[in-house]
Amino acid sequence: MEIIASLGSLAIGVVILYIIVKLLALPFKLVWNGIIGAVMLWLANLLGGALFNVKIHITIIKALIAGFFGIPGAAAVILWDLFVK
Repeated sequence: MEIIASLGSLAIGVVILYIIVKLLALPFKLVWNGIIGAVMLWLANLLGGALFNVKIHITIIKALIAGFFGIPGAAAVILWDLFVK
């Protein structure tokens, strides 16, 4: 019976540790996605500015949208900036 109780405690400890690690990793993932999004928008500025004379102001929100949604997010930010503003 003691073995079952210690295995249960171990399982609960592992689950709690897993949840803590996931919660702590979330801000780092958001920062990384924001950096990737800013790089994608910067490349769009570089190519779009050279070919079409289009400039997009890169903000934290735009970088996070582009980073979180990837290429479709970057395209949405670019289209929003071109046609809505």
